[in-house]
Amino acid sequence: MFRAWSDPEHLARWFAPHGCTLRMIHVDVRPGGTFHFCIRSPHGHECWTVGVYHEVVAPERLVYSIAIADEQGRRMAPTAMGMDPEWPAETLVSVTFAEQDGGTLLTLRQAVDESLAKRTGAYPSWLEMLDRLAALLPQE
Repeated sequence: MFRAWSDPEHLARWFAPHGCTLRMIHVDVRPGGTFHFCIRSPHGHECWTVGVYHEVVAPERLVYSIAIADEQGRRMAPTAMGMDPEWPAETLVSVTFAEQDGGTLLTLRQAVDESLAKRTGAYPSWLEMLDRLAALLPQE
């Protein structure tokens, strides 16, 4: 499970909601490493993001910040990219992996209010991405 989150080849296969595509400019999964990618919706809307990995503790935990950006990787105000005015300029995402009953318990936390995440689509997007990941795992 940790590899699915930390290996760019694995991320490319599931790290976007259903019907969307992921374009990775770069991914450097190590403390202080950065990423820059774009999720494109079936309707052509592009959501560019950049981030920094703060903690990479294999196989237990990933912690990274994520911010809205443009195609060149420059951070942008979320409103400049058409997002909800309440969406923060940067959020912290924590993903932990724990062995449980012969499988892996994944816990994901994004430092944003749950009602805002549901209203903006972030919450259902995470659920769709995790569904895509779960569908791939038996094939690994």
